[in-house]
Amino acid sequence: MSDDTRPLPHVVTALIEKRRELAGKIEGLQGQLKQAVVDLDNVESTLRLFAPEIDLEAIGARKVPPAHHAFRGEVSRIILEALRKTTVPLSTTALTELVMKERGLDQNDAALRRTMGRRIGACLNHWRRVRHVVKSMPGPGQVLLWEIVEQPTSH
Repeated sequence: MSDDTRPLPHVVTALIEKRRELAGKIEGLQGQLKQAVVDLDNVESTLRLFAPEIDLEAIGARKVPPAHHAFRGEVSRIILEALRKTTVPLSTTALTELVMKERGLDQNDAALRRTMGRRIGACLNHWRRVRHVVKSMPGPGQVLLWEIVEQPTSH
């Protein structure tokens, strides 16, 4: 028989709390899903009243936006704003962390972090090669550092 009077380690209590949170979230989502199915049935029934011959299978579902989809220009805005405000060049990694934070993405998700790093790199390369707004320079190790290109002032 185990001694149940010992306090649980902080990691265990934190994981128990996280489990409760996720289980509650799942229950809430299941309720939303049930309601969405009922709403869909009601819309389809109403649609059949006005168009009895309609083939609902042919209509199909509306496309779900891809995961982690940004609004047009959102990533560029975050990156360029950060580069304008800083006084030192920023690494691709630092910019990736900033974009993920600004967009409320999980920074602990390694796969998402790699994906976002590639997206941020592509965005920066676009602004360097096509728009000539940013420039890169080698940083420590294999890291690239980025900064805004100084625009010549006209007098």
